[in-house]
Amino acid sequence: MAVKTGKVGFGSKDALVSSGFARAKMIILAKNIREADRDEILHNAEQSEIPVYVFPGSSLDLGAVCEKPFPVSAMVVREPGDSEVLKLVAEKK
Repeated sequence: MAVKTGKVGFGSKDALVSSGFARAKMIILAKNIREADRDEILHNAEQSEIPVYVFPGSSLDLGAVCEKPFPVSAMVVREPGDSEVLKLVAEKK
């Protein structure tokens, strides 16, 4: 729902930039994202106090959930739209 009604970005580069400049409300990472990318995104997100959710599936699975015909290693939620995606992190705590 966030992809259809909100504002999102895809890819580890977008997640790195967005986490570094605090331009995201949430970042979702695929379980199999490259370790170096994951570590840098997590570090930036922690500094910017952006919640991060690690999706339990692969980048292919995350791409399928987002209805994209390509793997999605990272997804940046700038505006959730009509979705309740921000509750993922609240439920995790």
